[in-house]
Amino acid sequence: MKIKKTYSYALWSAIYITLIAGVFAAIWYFFILKKISISAILISIVVLFIISFFIIQYRAEHFIYRRLKKIYEDVSILDVNDLKKDSVTTDIEQLSNKMQTYAEGKELEIKSLTERDSFRRDFLGNVAHELKTPLFTVQGYILTLLEGGMDDKNIRLKYLERANKGVERLVAVTKDLDMIAKLETDGLKIDKEVFNILEIIQNVFDLVEMKAKKRNIILKFDRIYEFPIFVIGDIEKTEQVLINLVVNSIKYGKPGGTTIVTADDYDHNKFVIRVIDNGEGIKQQHFPRLFERFYRVDQSRSREQGGSGLGLSIVKHIVEAHQQNVLLKSTFGKGSEFSFTMEKAK
Repeated sequence: MKIKKTYSYALWSAIYITLIAGVFAAIWYFFILKKISISAILISIVVLFIISFFIIQYRAEHFIYRRLKKIYEDVSILDVNDLKKDSVTTDIEQLSNKMQTYAEGKELEIKSLTERDSFRRDFLGNVAHELKTPLFTVQGYILTLLEGGMDDKNIRLKYLERANKGVERLVAVTKDLDMIAKLETDGLKIDKEVFNILEIIQNVFDLVEMKAKKRNIILKFDRIYEFPIFVIGDIEKTEQVLINLVVNSIKYGKPGGTTIVTADDYDHNKFVIRVIDNGEGIKQQHFPRLFERFYRVDQSRSREQGGSGLGLSIVKHIVEAHQQNVLLKSTFGKGSEFSFTMEKAK
């Protein structure tokens, strides 16, 4: 039976002490007392070994614990309550591994907090910028009207229409921010039911038809579907996902181009819904951040097209709330394909 490493220090220390003491005891009995009692020496050796072992083990662990506690108290990122007395060992290798594991955990925690703080700063900056632009625009038009523009009917109507567009932009940003806040704090309640995804796609086409016509973009299915495709999910939220993706394809699609939506088998349990455009496409370097809040590939052009900059982030939250996946394929200069999976109806 192997001796645990945690006791090796005390074991060998006790052996050394016992051997030395045994030699002195033998010399004492043999030369001083002029007689030797083997049984007495053996008993003394065993008793000395046991006593030495427990005293050394206890003292070593207590010494190490006090030193570690002092380190935990001195280092601000370490919580002394995390140090348990029964976890202290005299095995230096095991102790080093424990400290290394703990330090790595704290390092990851610090990295996560740093990233969150950076993300918070970016988010606040983006929100301020998104709200500031339409607010200043609206304010500028209203001031112009107050300073005499009201007297000219043409200027009055034109500036009121532009101010209204700025207000609509503010409303869109506020609504999307409200939705994002609910998704990330309260979670997203999904009311699952069986429905025909083809009908939802057609509904979305009807809703955004006017937007598509303004850019002369054709919305269509990839083929004629002879039978309905039944999926399981939240109808309203699935429609929101499709609206965001189709509107995105219209904004960044090529004028006079097409947006194609397909519904195909993904595997035995899922369908995949694809929204494909032949627009400008997206460079690979933008893929990792594309679904972040307010992230825009082309800042100036994106703001010209309008929107809150939260559409893809909302898509990701809704799809993941369904426990499904969002997928992306894009070739710069040729177009993009955004897709998401949906559970098949049994």
